[in-house]
Amino acid sequence: MDFQEMAVIEEQSTMEGPHRKESGKRGRKPGRKSGDKIDMKAKLERSRQSARECRARKKLRYQYLEELVADREKAVFALRKELEKFQVWAKEIDEGRVPEDIQRILEDVGALKKEK
Repeated sequence: MDFQEMAVIEEQSTMEGPHRKESGKRGRKPGRKSGDKIDMKAKLERSRQSARECRARKKLRYQYLEELVADREKAVFALRKELEKFQVWAKEIDEGRVPEDIQRILEDVGALKKEK
């Protein structure tokens, strides 16, 4: 690349977009005007509104999760009750007795087969 090509590239880069001073400093800039204070108030109000909405979404999310947990706890309780019932049935069968509930189920199934 020769000198003329480099000069063209430099001219193009300075022509593109607004010129920005790359000072590397962050934060507030000195010399803010009263018009900027109005913008700042609007920005603060938007921030407050955003925070309100965020808290509302968080509250809804926690309510949903609490309902989900309650439903799961009910399901666990029902399954434990069913497990206990099956354990009692297994114990009765091991002792050589047919549980009444199983007898009824077998009779119902037998009646259905006879109907067909």
